[in-house]
Amino acid sequence: MSIKVIADSGCDLNDKLKKEREIDIVPLSIQIDDKHYKDDEQLDTKDLLNQMKNSDNVPKTASPSPMEFIKRFKEAESIFVVTLSSSLSSTYNNALMAKEMYKEQFQDKFIHVFDSLSASVAETLISLKILELAKKNYKNLEIVEKVNEYINEMRTLFILDSLENLIKSGRMSKLKGRIATALNIKPILGGNKEGKIELIDKARGSKKAFKRLVELIGEKGEKLEEKILGIAHCNCLEKAEKFKEEVMKRYNFKDIIIVDAGGISTVYANDGGIIIAF
Repeated sequence: MSIKVIADSGCDLNDKLKKEREIDIVPLSIQIDDKHYKDDEQLDTKDLLNQMKNSDNVPKTASPSPMEFIKRFKEAESIFVVTLSSSLSSTYNNALMAKEMYKEQFQDKFIHVFDSLSASVAETLISLKILELAKKNYKNLEIVEKVNEYINEMRTLFILDSLENLIKSGRMSKLKGRIATALNIKPILGGNKEGKIELIDKARGSKKAFKRLVELIGEKGEKLEEKILGIAHCNCLEKAEKFKEEVMKRYNFKDIIIVDAGGISTVYANDGGIIIAF
């Protein structure tokens, strides 16, 4: 059985995963003031960070059209799509629309669209789980069942070094933002069961937030020895590697992978942000 895994560009990859080309990425687009970016391999995230920093406006993102998914559907017998949380983006609904449009002509085609209920490296882990199960010769519906279980058990957490985009988007008032910045308060955020972002905890200073994020893995996670920890970093590889070291001292994950934040994750996490999923 030939299968294809398609993910939107919320799915963050590293050089190894890009080289293997087992996950086909459909890019979203980003607009900051009058500058447009396509969230693909040519995107310069440092330029994106600079544009965000120098703009008073919140970045706008746009989902890929259904046609962008349809173009990729014909390349395998079975298609599995992984998207950003439907609570954060319309990409999931556009992928579902693409499936319905395509199956009007090709009714026998197997296409399943997963709502990751998350973003970033969580999408990466979900995509890798699909590939792992397919290589073990699980049938399509068995893959769907097991991956849905995996999504429901997954936890995603992230720490922000900068509050700029939270303030610009209105998720944090300017007054609270100024107070938090003055007091060096670092929020620790995470995804809930509905795929929405919520405040999990906060700490004063980057070091304490970093330490608290390591602790939260033990508080929120179960059966870690059976799981992979994914770490996405936004322009802070050394911090991600240090985080991996600290995690390995305390927990026995099956594997730990580090990926670079793409454009969409950069918009959410901003410079210095760390996103983890397990």
